[in-house]
This record gives sequence, C-alpha cells and structure tokens, in this order.
Amino acid sequence: MIKEHITEQTAIFFSVSKWVILSSIVGIMIGAIMTLFLKLLQIAENSQGSIPFSYYYLLPFALLLTVWAVRTFAPNAEGHGTEKVIEAVHKKYGKSDISIIPVKLFATILTIFAGGSVGKEGPGAQIGAGASSWLSDILKFNNRDRKKLVICGISAGFAAVFGTPIAGAIFGVEVLVIGVIMYDVLLPSFIAGFAAFTTAQFLGIDYTYYDLRFYQSVTLDLPLIAQVAGAGLFFGFVSVIIIIAVSWIGKSIKKIPYHPYFKAFMGGVIIVILALIFGEQYLGLGLDTIKDTLNPDSSFSEDIPWYAFLLKTLFTSLTLGAGGSGGIITPLFYIGATSGHAFGVLFSPDHIALFAALGFVSVLAAATNAPIAATIMTVELFGIEIAHYAALSAVISFLISGHRSVFPSQILAMRKSEMLTVKMGEEVEKTQVNLGDKETNKIIKLRKKLQARRKKLNARLHKNDD
Repeated sequence: MIKEHITEQTAIFFSVSKWVILSSIVGIMIGAIMTLFLKLLQIAENSQGSIPFSYYYLLPFALLLTVWAVRTFAPNAEGHGTEKVIEAVHKKYGKSDISIIPVKLFATILTIFAGGSVGKEGPGAQIGAGASSWLSDILKFNNRDRKKLVICGISAGFAAVFGTPIAGAIFGVEVLVIGVIMYDVLLPSFIAGFAAFTTAQFLGIDYTYYDLRFYQSVTLDLPLIAQVAGAGLFFGFVSVIIIIAVSWIGKSIKKIPYHPYFKAFMGGVIIVILALIFGEQYLGLGLDTIKDTLNPDSSFSEDIPWYAFLLKTLFTSLTLGAGGSGGIITPLFYIGATSGHAFGVLFSPDHIALFAALGFVSVLAAATNAPIAATIMTVELFGIEIAHYAALSAVISFLISGHRSVFPSQILAMRKSEMLTVKMGEEVEKTQVNLGDKETNKIIKLRKKLQARRKKLNARLHKNDD
C-alpha cells in the first residue's frame, strides 16, 4: 500500500514539475511576443493623428492589403483568430503554423490602425497557439502533450492582452468545450497566464483597470437584484443578436460572387460611409467609449446613444466579414458596456456604471459561453464589490444565449435546459436543438403520425359517404 502511494506521488511530482517548467517557458515567450504586439499597436494608434485626413479613409485599402497578406502567407490567420485556434485544438491537436504569428501581427495592426472594428485578443490566442505548437515541434511532443501546451499558450495570450491572469487562464480552458473545464490543464494554464502577464508588465505594458469601489453596498438589495436578473436576460438577447449578425453577415459576404479583394475594398467603403453618418466612435477598439460608460460621473457618457451597441455590432460584423483581421472579444466588451449603459439609463439611473460593468462581462459570458472566466474577470478589472451581481447576470445571460457562440467550433458538452434535447460532442455550429427529451420527441412524432392517419381515414370515410 505504502509502495503504491510513493509511486503515485512520485509520478505526480515529476508530472507537475515538468508542466511548471514548460508552462513558465511558454508564458515568458508569449508575454514577450505580446509585448511587442501591444507596443506596435500603440504606436500605430498614436500615428493616426499624423495623417492629413481622417485615418479611416484608409480602411478600404487596409482591408484589401490584409486579405492579400492572409491569403498569400497564412490562410489560417483569417478572421478573429480565436475561432481558428479552437478548431485547431479540436481537429489537429493544436497544430499551428508559426507563420501565423508575423502575418497575424501585421494584419491586425493594419486593420485597427485604419479603423477596423476588431479586438486585440485574437492575435493573442493565435500567437499563443502558434508559439506553443512551434515549441512542441522542437521538443518532439506527442499529440496529447502538444494539445496541452497549446492550451497553455492560449491562456497566456489572453492573460497578456487583457492584464487578467486568472480570468485569462480560466478562459483558455473554458472556451474550448461548453460545460467542461479541462482540469488537467488548469495548473499549467495558470502558470503560463501569470508568467505572460508578469513578463508583459516587466517589459513596460500598462493595463487599464476600472475602479468601481464607489459602489460598495453588499447588503441584500432586492430591487437591485431584480434589476440585475432582468439585465442578465437582456444581455443574453444582446449576445444572440451579435452571434447571428456576425455569422449571417460573414456568410452573406462570402456568397457574393466577386473576388475577395473587391469585397474587402467595398466592405471598407461601406464602413467609411457608416462612420461619416454615425461617427468615429464605432471604429477601432473603442476603449474610450468603454471607459466613459464605466465612469461614475454620468456626464462622461451622456452623449452615448442607446443604440450604440447595435451600431458596434454592425461595424464589427462588416469588418470581419470583409476580411479584417483581429479579435472579437474587445468589440464584445464595447457592446456589453454600451448595452449595459442603455439598460442602466432606462431602468436604474442611480447605477448606470454598475450596469455597464455587468454588461461588459455578461455579454462576454453569453457570446463565448465562458461564465466562470467572465465572473473572475469582474474581480480582476472592477473589484470584488460587484462580483456577486456580476455572477448572477453572467450566468443568466449565458443560459439565455442558448446553444450558440461567436466561436462555432466550440464543442457542446451540456444542455442549457432539461426541456431541450441536444446531441453532445458536436460543434455548436452543427448542433440541432429539439424541444423535449428523446422519449418526449418519440411520443410527439408518434402522435403526429396517428393524426395524419386519422385525417386520411376521415377523408376516405367522407368519400365513401358521398
């Protein structure tokens, strides 16, 4: 008995030691690469004002160049990045081409510089996956270890981009399979996330955190709890709008029978026209607008229209559909914060910033099916004071969004209602949802057959009577 315990503990010790070392190396490497990306992105954004005309006039040409670069050098760098990484983990054991890293860096910086409505986390996921896969090739890892190391890389990429090491690590293991957290990768993902975050900070990256300690009431406030529950429902429906819009616009643009370069250019032209009509605040990352919605002083956000989240959804869908490169999570933050702002203005004028913060994390939870990571992000970004409300809102919105996702390659491992039947283990995009369980569906089908036969029999009887 003692010998078995010693053998078990020794094996676990060596396994833990192995992954502590590997995940630390991956985290430091990805933290350094992400620092380069974030600094280049900052330089690009600061250069927008030096152009003698409105910077977003360059968007049609930037999208055309982005599509050319991706199609020519790294086709897997297409789109918002995270989706391709999830697909690679499930179908290729995380195998990614190292060429994705420079192409994704260039394409994303170019898209955001010219005003494309995308985020910066997509490159984080793909850079993390590409670097981890490359290291796996060098170390001649088997498929299982490669997949594990790539998941660590994804977590490190998210942690370094957003400055949330715990939420980034959880997101990397929660976003792959809906309803399952991969506990065997949890420790190395945490270590990789912390290593990447610490490395980026050491190399000079400053992260933005939002102090919501002005709202410190943690007593039982039933009216506010009811409002938060209602907000969760609202954010769930907002997430459904995003998922449908991004998917439908992307597929519709692909069906247009013209060359991708032409579609990219014309997509950019349409976005420029929309910017001239509705304003520049829906272009790029939109971090200033997010910051205004989260400001306790409501005067900072009084000019934000209630429909801002709908316009941001349109701008993001068009940018990605036309071939822009970048992530989708930063736009989700914008859409969540502005939809929460609209909800607060309408239903809770005393807590507008609170509902903007709840929207920030709840739309993320619902659109990506990652409620735990979203709740932890609340603590890291906004403080512990609103975590209980964020957990309630995030879980409700996660359930309301149904079996959908902005990442169609996610694998489904749970159903969100016992009244529904879904096939487990399939990609979200291919999942068929039916009302009731299997036995209920059989009864319904049998009942329909009996009704059809009864109609035929009645028709024959009427015919004989005539």
